[in-house]
Amino acid sequence: MSETGVIRRWMAAALLVLAAVPMLWTALEALRSGLQPQAWRSLPPEPGFWHAWALTLWTGLAATLLAWWCTAALLAQGFVRHGLARLLRGLPLMLATPHAALAIGLLFLLSPSGWLMRALSPWLTGLESPPPWATTQDPWGLGLILALVAKEIPFLLWTAATQLQRDDVRQRWRAEHAMAQTLGYTTHRAFWLVLWPQLAVRLRWPLLAVLAYSLTVVDMALVIGPASPPTLAVLAWQWLQDVEPTTYARGAAAGVLLALSTLACGVAWLAAQRLWRAAQAHGRGVRGRSTAHHARPATGVWLLGVLYAGVLVALAVGSFSGVWAFPALWPQTWTLEAWAQVVQSSQTAWTTLWLAALSSAIALAWSVAWLELAPRRWDQALRPVLYLPLVLPAVLWVVGLYGVGLRWQLEGSASGLLVAHTLIVLPYVLLALSPAYLGFDPRYAQLNASLGHGTWRLLWRVKWPLLRRSLASAAAVGFAVSVAQYLPTLYVGAGRFASVTTEAVTLASGGQRSLTSAYAGLQILLPVLVFGLAAWLGRPRRFRHARR
Repeated sequence: MSETGVIRRWMAAALLVLAAVPMLWTALEALRSGLQPQAWRSLPPEPGFWHAWALTLWTGLAATLLAWWCTAALLAQGFVRHGLARLLRGLPLMLATPHAALAIGLLFLLSPSGWLMRALSPWLTGLESPPPWATTQDPWGLGLILALVAKEIPFLLWTAATQLQRDDVRQRWRAEHAMAQTLGYTTHRAFWLVLWPQLAVRLRWPLLAVLAYSLTVVDMALVIGPASPPTLAVLAWQWLQDVEPTTYARGAAAGVLLALSTLACGVAWLAAQRLWRAAQAHGRGVRGRSTAHHARPATGVWLLGVLYAGVLVALAVGSFSGVWAFPALWPQTWTLEAWAQVVQSSQTAWTTLWLAALSSAIALAWSVAWLELAPRRWDQALRPVLYLPLVLPAVLWVVGLYGVGLRWQLEGSASGLLVAHTLIVLPYVLLALSPAYLGFDPRYAQLNASLGHGTWRLLWRVKWPLLRRSLASAAAVGFAVSVAQYLPTLYVGAGRFASVTTEAVTLASGGQRSLTSAYAGLQILLPVLVFGLAAWLGRPRRFRHARR
């Protein structure tokens, strides 16, 4: 091996120590806290435990299955009809909307006193006061399932698009799709038999991330999920906030149980996918025309767009509302009081900004260096470690972060909070950047070497400029992920740091509609501005023809 290759490997090893060691330490610390036998024995007799666990499995699996099926149907139609560009047009705004903000908007839209009920009253419903209906925070978790599906479809579509937008992959799959049609398959059957099995394999990590989040979500469940009893993740979070050691240990044990549930569901899901692919290979899969043949990709995205638009309008109107009696469709009085309070607490917005900006920048720099320096077999072997924050339950992960923070004396400090956010942001940035970076055409490097130029000239003048759209998008995703963090900010920050997300989720449990809407709106506005900046930085270069 050349001297340059040895140096590159040592640098990759140093990067691995910076990221993988803290992640493994955090995971081991969390498992150590959650594997106490006495805590596990206290779980079954606890009131509401079994119901909470059943709710968790039901809402998590139902949301993941629906999001996966909708994503597959939309991708099939978009690929067959050459409409992927139209399909992806509205995704940046949806991706920029944090989970908690979407849940708060849906709460104000669908609750008994929400905008939808106001629009139907009293002319259709005959109601003069909010009905005692469980339209949100229902005991079946339907509101939570709706919120999760609406948030995860854009994420899965976007991660699939990063694969389909690679020139080598897209051209090869188009050729395979055309060849399947020459063998007598319809366009949709060719997609499901030839292309979808390949794409599904590439989406296994995003899918596991969606599954893990759906099974272990806390902030959305606090806002729009069942309340009596709550999901197991919320129950675990409540136990972890108790100062009594046995109750805290019970919360950590519940976090480990959520991790085991996620692992079991993930293994079962991947096994079912393998059986499905095997059935298709033997001609027992999708037969004839697809059931989604008559649906257009724009229809599904249009429905999602209407839902997101309703959420945004509900939050915008709510943030300026004063007196707003039911069943009036619009507020009787308008006020800027909520936004004035947000401006007065500008430290909250500043904390959110610097945390998101620094953590996403550090994660982007690490990901670029890792993808550039690490051998491919290292990268493939270590992805499960680097994706630990994606697949471990948030309540269990923050237990590990808190333990590591205490050992490193970082608990309650700005540096500890930055480390916590960076560790969570990093796998999302790596996941977003990998397809484009690893799919970069190697002929550019060969041409650069033939001209006698070095590696740095290739990176600065060729590779990074050509990948600036993917780099900017990955940084924007990292920024949005940091803004959306609720549990790490509360737990590692020890209550000393407030972000727009912690304020919005806390206010959602009270009756301050206008102030809650203002913080949720700010929670959406910050990532939207960053995604807009990323789109501007990643715009195609236009060259002017020289005049003769």
